[in-house]
Amino acid sequence: MKKFALISVSDKSKIIEFARDLNSLAYRIIATGNTCKLLLQNQIECIEIRDFTGFPEIFSGRVKTLHPKIFGGILMRRDDPGDIVQAAENAILPIDIICVNLYPFPLVVESDEYTLSEKIENIDIGGPSLIRASAKNYRNVSVLTDPSQYEGFISELRIGEIGLATREKLAYEAFSYTSYYDTLIANFLEKEFAQPRSSLRLNYKLAFDLRYGENPHQQASLFGNFEKYFEILHGKELSYNNIVDLAAAFELVYDLPLTACAIIKHTNPCGAASGKDLLDAYESALSCDPVSAFGGIVAFNQTVDKRTADKLNEIFLEIICAPGFTAEALELLKTKKNRRIIEFKKLPDKNDLKIKSVPGGLLLQERDNSSLDTIGFNTVTSRKCLDNELEDLKFAWVVCKHTKSNAIVYVKNKKTIGVGAGQMSRIDSAKIAAVKALQFGHNLQGAVAASDAFFPFSDGLLEIASMGITAVIQPGGSVRDAEVITAADGKNITMIFTGIRNFNH
Repeated sequence: MKKFALISVSDKSKIIEFARDLNSLAYRIIATGNTCKLLLQNQIECIEIRDFTGFPEIFSGRVKTLHPKIFGGILMRRDDPGDIVQAAENAILPIDIICVNLYPFPLVVESDEYTLSEKIENIDIGGPSLIRASAKNYRNVSVLTDPSQYEGFISELRIGEIGLATREKLAYEAFSYTSYYDTLIANFLEKEFAQPRSSLRLNYKLAFDLRYGENPHQQASLFGNFEKYFEILHGKELSYNNIVDLAAAFELVYDLPLTACAIIKHTNPCGAASGKDLLDAYESALSCDPVSAFGGIVAFNQTVDKRTADKLNEIFLEIICAPGFTAEALELLKTKKNRRIIEFKKLPDKNDLKIKSVPGGLLLQERDNSSLDTIGFNTVTSRKCLDNELEDLKFAWVVCKHTKSNAIVYVKNKKTIGVGAGQMSRIDSAKIAAVKALQFGHNLQGAVAASDAFFPFSDGLLEIASMGITAVIQPGGSVRDAEVITAADGKNITMIFTGIRNFNH
């Protein structure tokens, strides 16, 4: 009996070698338009699909494989007498190998170079149908969807027939492929047509397995397009905790003014500053809490130069990340073998969603893209801000937004001098931030403070005022706002309400 293989591929890498191997193993190849032309140009014998079905490709190629002779040949059960009789009655021949990959919708959908109409045209219809039909009939049919599968498949085919275990694996990979493809389409159309989200479709490809998770007894993997945002230039593999901290550093430093540095430990900033140059920003950030900075992650929003690299080499740092490194800086930083050096390739996507798992489901929310430039603020006390205080308050507000609740941040001259994070009591956060500041020789007199949520009582505000703070920025909104404002006026400090809370759990 004649043996048939059908090839219809958008990604044509390795397809010439694969088709030539199939020919050498006595398979007759059926191919669609452009694939057929490529094979014939390379002296590979094949049958164009319209000649096999007796029906032309129509509607500019929108319909070419959707035909009973194709789908019958794929779906017929070789061990079912009824199927065999019906196949003979309808001149249907079995097709045992299907090699299909789809129109490049995943690439097209992310590009602004294509119109909506062009993106819609890149939604494959016949291809997914071929793949699904073949995968459904995996007991009789082998379906290949990726060039990486070709070599191993041919090696097994040379030995004899393809084993069931291989066909099962190919079927699973085929349905995973179409599931990923359909998820991208549905998510695109949901957004494009402004449809309310009625289901959450997640389909991320494995990027790489991690050595372990948050702790050594937990397994972990990274899924998605990590490489779209980060490039590892040097150092050993990243851990689960490294990646979590890297994301926190990335998000904070790009919220700060240009020429800034953020130092992260366990997702919290232990230092952040803006400076006249990158070295100044780093030294100012480091001065906030040099003890906690040891083994931390340092992030910049400007290209790292040699002077800064020299200073960075003075202490142990797990990761140094920036949008770029000069050649001299990179050479210097690479002298530390175990340190990771990472380049930011793309700004954080403001439209990304934040997802957390809970028993029985997932919590989903928009990113906190709030900005003082858009939300505004209101001075509620008699004393008004000096210009330098206002700049420091804006800086403190950004850092506080990226600090775990309850959060209090002290800032002076656009650098953090005390951070209180993740406490059950806001008063404790205020005290811890002050203790840290004094421990490392910072003068709190004339500094400003930010709180991620309102003060429910005046005691928190009075604790801050007792440190010598001259201005505070907070959301407001407490039933005791009047009491807190009175307390601020009594201490002759400025208080600004933003009207927006920035909890970070």
